[in-house]
Amino acid sequence: MPTVLLVDDDHTLTSLLKTLLELEAEPFDVRVCALGRDAYDEAAANPPDLIMVDYHLKDMDGLELVTAFRQHDVLHNTPIVMASGMDVHKEAKNVGVDQFILKPFEPGDLPGLFLDLIG
Repeated sequence: MPTVLLVDDDHTLTSLLKTLLELEAEPFDVRVCALGRDAYDEAAANPPDLIMVDYHLKDMDGLELVTAFRQHDVLHNTPIVMASGMDVHKEAKNVGVDQFILKPFEPGDLPGLFLDLIG
């Protein structure tokens, strides 16, 4: 079962995505962190198969977090999806994001996208 780390401080969104991903025909093991520093610690201790990061976090912006993931020995090749209500596609690509999604997005599209990125 692929493991996904959702990093977003929007509890409603993460609850929805967690439920959706866990109920898929090919379910995901979903972990959620609201803060960037917690997400970094969680990912370093238990590397996920994919990370989805929101651009705006309470303790840092998502670009900083992605940069930290890309510098980590174990996480540097982990597929990362970034979501934002602002078009920061170019900035996200520059720090190593594999896929950028503009909010609002269709949650039902994520499982297929995640499986494509995980390979």
